[in-house]
Amino acid sequence: MLNRKIIGKFEEWKSSDSRKALLVKGARQVGKTTSIRHFGKSCYKNYIEINFEKTPLAREAFSGNLDAKTIILNLSAMGFGPFEKGETLVFFDEIQSCPEARTAIKFLVEDGSYDYIESGSLLGINYKDVSSYPVGFEEQIDMYPLDFEEFLWASGVSTEVIGRLRQAYEEIVPLPEFLHEQIMTHLRRFLIVGGMPEAVTAFLSNDDIGKTLKVQAALLDGYRNDIAKYAGSEKHLAKKVFDAIPEQLCKKDKRFILASLEKGASQRKYGDATEWLVDAGIAYFSFNVGAFELPFSFSEKRNLYKLFMLDTGLLGSMSLKNMQFQVLNGEIGINEGALTENYVAAELVKRGIGLNYYDKKSKQELDFIFLDRNRISIIEVKSGDNYQRHASLDAAVASYGDRIGRALVMSKFNVKKADDIIYYPLYMTMFL
Repeated sequence: MLNRKIIGKFEEWKSSDSRKALLVKGARQVGKTTSIRHFGKSCYKNYIEINFEKTPLAREAFSGNLDAKTIILNLSAMGFGPFEKGETLVFFDEIQSCPEARTAIKFLVEDGSYDYIESGSLLGINYKDVSSYPVGFEEQIDMYPLDFEEFLWASGVSTEVIGRLRQAYEEIVPLPEFLHEQIMTHLRRFLIVGGMPEAVTAFLSNDDIGKTLKVQAALLDGYRNDIAKYAGSEKHLAKKVFDAIPEQLCKKDKRFILASLEKGASQRKYGDATEWLVDAGIAYFSFNVGAFELPFSFSEKRNLYKLFMLDTGLLGSMSLKNMQFQVLNGEIGINEGALTENYVAAELVKRGIGLNYYDKKSKQELDFIFLDRNRISIIEVKSGDNYQRHASLDAAVASYGDRIGRALVMSKFNVKKADDIIYYPLYMTMFL
């Protein structure tokens, strides 16, 4: 099994004093079920997994009274168990298929006999009718595809090496060139494989990149099926937006332009469909900020945005046919650096950093700005050789130096600091 950081968060939840049920949210196929199952079997005497899609009969346990005693009796009668107080984790998977189970969490937690984890499709969780949400009895946590550090673990890179990378990041000193080149090789692999667990496993278990591409194609088909299943009347529009993401990211400015979908397309028509994709965890908004000041919400323009894919490997599989050889051999700047900017966006999201870009009247566009210790930090992503040319970043530093925390350039080159600019290799995004 792949080593995932979320296991540590599960362990923290288990050891907390006033434990609630844990709702694990995330897009499909990011490893939720596998990670929860590993945790349950490793950390509890009894682990009970109830999948409401695989076992529809289990829904009947919640069709009558929702008191804890009745529910546990019903589940036990169906063959689930054993239930042993203080020693049992109950995992409700695909909980969107049984809204009554979500409602019952309040009563099950109040009873206090067993621990509960819930999971399921983000779209289903967000949009299924639930008569009463378990407010105050449920802790929510987000799960994403593997980040680059997890990919390094899976690739056999030691924690000592990663610690050396972190030291260079914190001290802003260059790495030995050999080590830098080795990690850049892993990064190029990550750009084409991505962090979906099934794709990572396929890539690491054989030398045929074609098998990884087949896995990615199947994952994309699964997301399209989810759109058809959950998006209702918006499904055709949502699919059109989904399929347009790669083309939009391959433009120089990467801003999502609705007019490119069809003549006269409007936010009013496509807004809900786009929100569906974001709510599903399939895509991430990066909203425009028109003023270089905090809080961003005061000047955020929600009708101007970039739309990134949750996974760079899936983005490449969708759009950049036969580009794998080029990327593996160092050409990471193809298609206007779509892969590298999407990579940085996804790594930021996995670290809980909101996505915003700065662009005031098409001047001084900055790829990412984010709150950093009560100041504004900037990230410019450079995929080519001219990484030290950044007129917009220079202008921002000159104009707003007193508001800036860090001015960062992420590129394929080693660590360096010049004047007020810090240059980091792209892979050090994992330390932000």
